[in-house]
Amino acid sequence: MEKKTKKATKPSRNDSESTIWSFLTQKGTTASFICITLFAILVRIAVSIHPYSGAGTPPKYGDYEAQRHWMEITLNLPVREWYRNSTVNDLKYWGLDYPPLTAYQSYIHGLFLRYFDPQSVELYTSRGYESYIGKLLMRWTVLLSDVLIFFPAVIYFIIVYYSGIHEGSKSGRLWHFAMILLNPCLILIDHGHFQYNCISLGFTVAAVSAILSDRDIVGSILFSLALNHKQMSAYFAPAIFGYLFGKCLRRHNPFLEVLKLGLAVLGTFTVLWWPYLYSLEAPFEVLSRLAPFERGIYEDYVANFWCTTSVIVKWKRLFSTQALRILSLVSTVSTCLPSMVLLILAPSRRNFLFGLLSSALSFYFFSFQVHEKSILLPLLPASFLAIDEPLIFRWLTYFALLSMFPLLRRDELILPYVALYALPPPRLLLSRSDEGGGERR
Repeated sequence: MEKKTKKATKPSRNDSESTIWSFLTQKGTTASFICITLFAILVRIAVSIHPYSGAGTPPKYGDYEAQRHWMEITLNLPVREWYRNSTVNDLKYWGLDYPPLTAYQSYIHGLFLRYFDPQSVELYTSRGYESYIGKLLMRWTVLLSDVLIFFPAVIYFIIVYYSGIHEGSKSGRLWHFAMILLNPCLILIDHGHFQYNCISLGFTVAAVSAILSDRDIVGSILFSLALNHKQMSAYFAPAIFGYLFGKCLRRHNPFLEVLKLGLAVLGTFTVLWWPYLYSLEAPFEVLSRLAPFERGIYEDYVANFWCTTSVIVKWKRLFSTQALRILSLVSTVSTCLPSMVLLILAPSRRNFLFGLLSSALSFYFFSFQVHEKSILLPLLPASFLAIDEPLIFRWLTYFALLSMFPLLRRDELILPYVALYALPPPRLLLSRSDEGGGERR
């Protein structure tokens, strides 16, 4: 009689990942959310120990030095001189080129740095400052901004999305929450390359959540904050305007509803721009810094229409900057207009989320002066739609990671680039995106 021997089978990596996810979903909701949050923080810390943009490369270094320099300027100069060229504020050396809320954020972070390491923000003498404690403090400012603004905004979105738009299981809610927090592109740019996109994107997530829950005035104020932190938040403006205007037209007194939203936006802008309203010239000093037309229609190797087609059509050689500005404006408006009109005519929540994606993609592909990091903007609404349209989310994530490769390679961030995608949670999330689940309301 022959003995039958059973061959031991080694569990596959996918089985292990599924086991981890099953274990997590069996825990209580609060415990599961806390575990995902702590893991997301841990991943950010792990990425932050790697190099950053411009590390040890004088004379101008990179985005890390730009952010540090803005703290130096806002701490040591009067607010009226933050955007003005002078002997102590050379705008050619990383002059402020974002709206006032970024400047105020730099001031607050600068206070934090000055308390622990005053040399890191001394006027002029701190240029290129890269001490260990200085780098540690800078990394902490990004992490704290992420945890205090972006994380709560994502929680708010999950609550709103699953209470009024989509009926999903506990597993689906946890997956969606983890997927947004573990966005590899945002983590690599903010905690690797070094920026504060988590602030403007956090305000945008909170604004979208408020609007979806019919708190339109609150949403308008939050989106105004996003616009005043980074002007690229305007990528979402056509969709937000179209949806809110369409809702107003269907109410009892449309004029009053539009007026209330307009006053909320105007009031927010007035408060934030107040230090620059003392003369007619002052606001234009700031505005001139927000539109860097001299940089050209695209920067480096961004994967948009202008850069991709420049292999065949030499846009910069054939057209003047003024002509390219008009061409990009017409292209952007014509591509985002259909979705905006649809939102005005049929302002549903589902259409709103798709409109955000359509609008952001239109700006990314066709607007003037787009750089690699701008892919974070269309990727955000794609993550909102990951349950309903998993293939869009999956392929846009792949596209975003691939498009950022030249930038991250230059920053010597290949190791976290590969490791972050190879980690079980992001890979498991992407593989689960085919499942979807739940019903739309």
